[in-house]
Amino acid sequence: MERLCGPKLPFWVSNRTFNSSWPDLPECFQLSVLSWVQCIYLWAVSPIYIFCLKKNKKGYIMMSLLNRFKTAFGLLLWIVCWTDLFYTLHEGNQPPIYYVTPLVLGMTMLLATFLIQFERLRGVQSSGVLFIFWLLCLLCATVPFRSKILQASSQGEVTDKLRFTTFYFYFSMVVCEFILCCFNEKPPLFSNVVTDPNPCPEATAGFLSKITFWWFTSMAVKGYKMPLEAKDLWSLNKRDSSKVMVPRLLNEWEKEEAKAKLSEENVASQATYTKPPPSTTNHISGGGGGEGESSPEEVEVLLSSKKVAHQPSFLRALIKAFGPYFLIGSGYKLLQDIITFVNPQLLKMLISFIKAKDVPNWWGYTLACLMFFTALLQTLILHHHFQYCFVTGMNVRSAVIGAIYRKALVITNAAKRSSTVGEIVNLMSVDAQRFMDLTTFLNMLWSAPLQIMLALYFLWQILGPSVFAGVAVMILLIPFNAFIAMKTRAYQVEQMQHKDARIKLMNEILNGIKVLKLYAWENSFKQKVLAIRQKELIVLRKTAYLGALSTMAWTSAPFLVALTTFAVYVTVDKKNILDAETAFVSISLFNILRFPLNMLPQVISSLVQASVSLKRVQNFLSHDELDPDSVNRNNTSTEFAVTVVNGKFTWGKDDAPVLHNINVMVPQGSLLAVVGHVGCGKSSLISALLGDMEKVEGEVSVRGSVAYVPQQAWIQNATLRDNILFGNPYNEQKYNSVLEACALTPDLQVLPGGDMTEIGEKGINLSGGQRQRVSLARALYNDADVYLLDDPLSAVDAHVSKHIFDNLIGPEGALKGKTRILVTHGISFLPQVDNIMVMVDGRVSEMGSYQDLLKQNGAFAEFLRNYALEDIIEEDEAGDEIIEDDELFPDDALSNHTDMVDSEPMINEAKRSFIRQMSIMSADGENPRSRSVRRHGCSQRKHSESQDKKKPREMEKLIQAETAETGQVKGKVYLEYVKAVGPLLSVVICFLYGCQSAAAIGTNIWLSEWTNDAVTNSTTENVQMRVGVYAALGFAQGVLLLINCLLCRAYSMLQAAKLTHRNLLQGVLRAPQGFFESTPTGRLLNRFSKDVDAIDSQIPDNIDIWMRTFWWLGVRIEFIGNCIVLFAGLFAVTGKDSLSPGLVGLSVSYALQVTMSLNWMVRMTSELENNIVAVERVKEYSETKTEAPWEVEDKKPPPEWPMQGNVEFNDYSVRYREGLDLVLKDITLKVKGGEKIGIVGRTGAGKSSMTLCLFRLLEAAGGEITIDNVKISEIGLHDLRSKLTIIPQEPVLFSGTLRMNLDPFEKYSDEEVWKALEHSHLHKFVSNQAAKLDLECSEGGENLSVGQRQLVCLARALLRKTRILILDEATAAIDLETDDLIQSTIRTQFEDCTVFTIAHRLNTIMDYTRVLVLDKGRIAEFDTPTNLISKRGIFYGMAKDAGLAQ
Repeated sequence: MERLCGPKLPFWVSNRTFNSSWPDLPECFQLSVLSWVQCIYLWAVSPIYIFCLKKNKKGYIMMSLLNRFKTAFGLLLWIVCWTDLFYTLHEGNQPPIYYVTPLVLGMTMLLATFLIQFERLRGVQSSGVLFIFWLLCLLCATVPFRSKILQASSQGEVTDKLRFTTFYFYFSMVVCEFILCCFNEKPPLFSNVVTDPNPCPEATAGFLSKITFWWFTSMAVKGYKMPLEAKDLWSLNKRDSSKVMVPRLLNEWEKEEAKAKLSEENVASQATYTKPPPSTTNHISGGGGGEGESSPEEVEVLLSSKKVAHQPSFLRALIKAFGPYFLIGSGYKLLQDIITFVNPQLLKMLISFIKAKDVPNWWGYTLACLMFFTALLQTLILHHHFQYCFVTGMNVRSAVIGAIYRKALVITNAAKRSSTVGEIVNLMSVDAQRFMDLTTFLNMLWSAPLQIMLALYFLWQILGPSVFAGVAVMILLIPFNAFIAMKTRAYQVEQMQHKDARIKLMNEILNGIKVLKLYAWENSFKQKVLAIRQKELIVLRKTAYLGALSTMAWTSAPFLVALTTFAVYVTVDKKNILDAETAFVSISLFNILRFPLNMLPQVISSLVQASVSLKRVQNFLSHDELDPDSVNRNNTSTEFAVTVVNGKFTWGKDDAPVLHNINVMVPQGSLLAVVGHVGCGKSSLISALLGDMEKVEGEVSVRGSVAYVPQQAWIQNATLRDNILFGNPYNEQKYNSVLEACALTPDLQVLPGGDMTEIGEKGINLSGGQRQRVSLARALYNDADVYLLDDPLSAVDAHVSKHIFDNLIGPEGALKGKTRILVTHGISFLPQVDNIMVMVDGRVSEMGSYQDLLKQNGAFAEFLRNYALEDIIEEDEAGDEIIEDDELFPDDALSNHTDMVDSEPMINEAKRSFIRQMSIMSADGENPRSRSVRRHGCSQRKHSESQDKKKPREMEKLIQAETAETGQVKGKVYLEYVKAVGPLLSVVICFLYGCQSAAAIGTNIWLSEWTNDAVTNSTTENVQMRVGVYAALGFAQGVLLLINCLLCRAYSMLQAAKLTHRNLLQGVLRAPQGFFESTPTGRLLNRFSKDVDAIDSQIPDNIDIWMRTFWWLGVRIEFIGNCIVLFAGLFAVTGKDSLSPGLVGLSVSYALQVTMSLNWMVRMTSELENNIVAVERVKEYSETKTEAPWEVEDKKPPPEWPMQGNVEFNDYSVRYREGLDLVLKDITLKVKGGEKIGIVGRTGAGKSSMTLCLFRLLEAAGGEITIDNVKISEIGLHDLRSKLTIIPQEPVLFSGTLRMNLDPFEKYSDEEVWKALEHSHLHKFVSNQAAKLDLECSEGGENLSVGQRQLVCLARALLRKTRILILDEATAAIDLETDDLIQSTIRTQFEDCTVFTIAHRLNTIMDYTRVLVLDKGRIAEFDTPTNLISKRGIFYGMAKDAGLAQ
């Protein structure tokens, strides 16, 4: 330095600096080090910064006044620096430093000015790089600023006037630049921030605002003034949106899958001597999976020689997608870890300062300030690390949920069986959350070992080899915790399996809740859920035991380490004295050790949970997908719109094919009808054309767009209009013609808000017929090229189905000219279709036009002879000639039916049904439209007028928005949880925590006393006693903690979890039917999965952006902590003479801990608030308004009730919900036991409501119902419902065995079950299955056809065999032949029962005792069918439409 500064200017003078009470730095030091620091920084950072700016262009910022000032000051600074340089040149004979420093500073100022402009052109609003540069300039200039004044005042004059002036000019410019740098530029032109109505201020926040999270203050203030709601939140940053995140992850995952496929092909190509046949199954192998089959010998050779194929790694995809952003956070963490160790060193200096006598006081103040600044810096850096981690966690969660959702839409049917809805719900809610929880602390995996190593290094310097005693304790704890982690992982997997099973069952219960209520089966299913829950709780209890041990081990670890180290230190050598410096610097290092040691097991358990989740997600994403190319959609060469050549299809690649040798060619614009028995593969054929089945062989091509109407209509929770438009633009004329064609116009008058009525989930507030027509209307409005209609007419009344066929599907309907494939059981329309395809057992048995098939005289002709009973060759002659009985009914006519039991009565029955069946054929399409259809026409005009009148009326929403409590979590929610835990236990737990804290504080105070022995030189005699008490206090703390953890986690919290879940389940099962109509299943499932999981595992539920509140708060709270450190230091310095070193050490080391504790206190409070919300949400549904009691003890009916089956309605009225119109008005009727009553009427007339009233799913608004002189409103619901039997409109099955579906309470013997199956014509189907009665039904009974499910419901009814039977359009989804058999079964098996049948096929009720005709909720007609037809009223009109009357 002498060469630079010359001999006159020394670089360092000790007496002027450290040992002086007025310290000052030498001029050479000021000119070199203090001038060059900022220059070195800026030149080092600039290349990287300029490179980054070149890559990220955000648009440019217009030149503003602020920018002009910055640039002007930058240029002035350059001029000032070079003025000094030229002055030195002019002077000559100066040391080199006077040339070098102004030159370097001037160049740096030019670089800074260039950066100001370059940032403006690249759209940077606030620069962190320049902020730090100007701050450094300011700090470095402060020393010469003071020193020049001191010098001038001591000498009495200014010696070097020019340099003195230029320096102060330079200083004021730097101050100005620094102040200007704190302000923000305007947003760049063309940036999306300007267009966003409510942008997040983070994007435009300045550097200073970002590092202190100041941009969030406005939200915190708003939240303080009033409760925040979702609409108050800012828009999400574009980079955090799922629109950006999901594709980013999926791209990486697709690359992984492609790599896996490549390695698989390489492996296959290495074994050249085997040539497995190419696989043509219709699925894309989702990573893994065999390519065809080989013989066993080949496989053996292959296995021995081939390398294992590379599996796609989801972890790698996650790292590639989110790793770079996360690494920035890791960088912050590294910095923070290093800074953490500065404060113990400063504490060491402070204690030495307190001990030393003749040292200047400014040392102490400087140390106190340094402690404050390092703590402050540590705070800012730590919270930025958290910010990056939490944002990454949020992004990972969004992306994982998105990836799972997209995958769920395309997995094969075989995959759907292994991944149930329950599992997918859990993957999205619980597993995705696990990734998020882990990301927060993932950096601890490398940071914890680093901190431990650094702490041990510094401890070695203080305590020497004694540290090894402490290290030994740590090493002993590692295998103990590893064992715990392994066991925890195993339990974790087990718990997730139970959870999946529970959610799957809950999903089914919620979907089939109506059936459970009708059959009074709630208790059986409640027990099933609780049984799974019990298993789950047992696993949770085991996990809690392990957790308690783990917590104790890690909490006691720092103390045990300190104890063994100090004990060894003082006993090894008499010279080793435990003074304040040794003890408290060691303690502050042990405290630093505590965090990584405590966090490590948490991170490991979080890692364990996430690795379980990772595997689950990876397995799910690796499922096979349906091949989008299995159906060729680009085939324009032929005149056929749909072709299948040699098609062979299966539901799963391991299952037997369902469809064989399918050859179909449907000409463009033709109508093809597909007919056949229940379960013969009609719906499967439609699925094959949609690409939902796996194609084993053959070719399928469909030309143009496809519209699909499923057998069970799919309805969204939206308005009726939205359900029909389905995202297409609204065109009034087209819309009205669609409503007319689908016979929906009259329904709009019935619905409370016309077509703006909100439809509940799954169309729960529409009748089956209305749902089906909405589904048809949606398809028609969509205007596709090919229409696949899966039995859409089965759910509607006969006259409506005729209207729909004539106006929509038939040769003159709205779809003429389109290609239509219609699966149907109604044979009345067959003469009007272009081609008919007959299916038997998954094969096409015949195909051709109606006339061709009759001529072929095959299965179809025979089927028609049984059912149509006349060959319509000449359409005008329809109904004129009736052929001889015996010709039409050969004795074996029905014997070819698969499950037909050859018994005499049935043949006679079939003969008797001749009259009923004969005219189902509609004679020709041209006959005058029936009255009901004309009525639609005139009602349309009225409707359009009434619509306008209705417009202003606000519709009451059916599905209410999910309520969210705002503001602070109410005390009563905590009380609710305390109640569930047990109030006494809660007090005991709090008391034990108090004792534990007292023990912890006691150990530290005792240590402070111990160190003061060193001052009084009484160290040697008290060693035994000091160590003994220290140990006792520490062990007391450990034991108290263990007892507390066991009490808390393994007992009371689990008790609370058990109770809250049971109350929730009970509340939901006891809720009335209306509750399920207005509450979406997803919302309920979320309560059962996510909220129950929060209560179970207390997984921190920090999804929201509110985590940023923590950083905002955290930074401010740690600032308070840092001030405490500062004041503790300052008080130590001021009271230097009166304080003992032990006390100073204790106070400052506690102050250093306060920072961390305050921060964790706030964070844990927030997390607890987040978690306790789950209790609130669960409690909300535990307290839903319940339906009437299941049993009323003093009103129990006799066990044999009802004996006769007499049913009486007296002035009975009912409405669906409070505030809605009456659905049934003043119904009065008497039905004698054994009568068969048919109920008919237009859709929405109240037919189904009437049956719901019998079961009290709807409670009376007036009047009453009595059954055998018992008022049903007075008895318990289960007593009532278990004595009635219904075969519902929609067959609901639950996953489980077939036997469980028939008899969940296991009341009946196998023999009785088989008998029921025989009568319901399922005997043959079930006995052909390998598992027989233990046949596994998949979720919702998906592996049975709709018709077969309906037969299972019939078997249920036959088993219960109660006095009163209700059939709710029960045979709609069944072919005529099976329908006939069922009707005959009902006639023979329920001969002496009272039967109510809601009928669409009027022929089924033509021989009933009486028919009840409902119209708009009132009784229109009630008499015998014959009388009603002769009266020529409403029933006559319907019968005429159906061709049953002339």
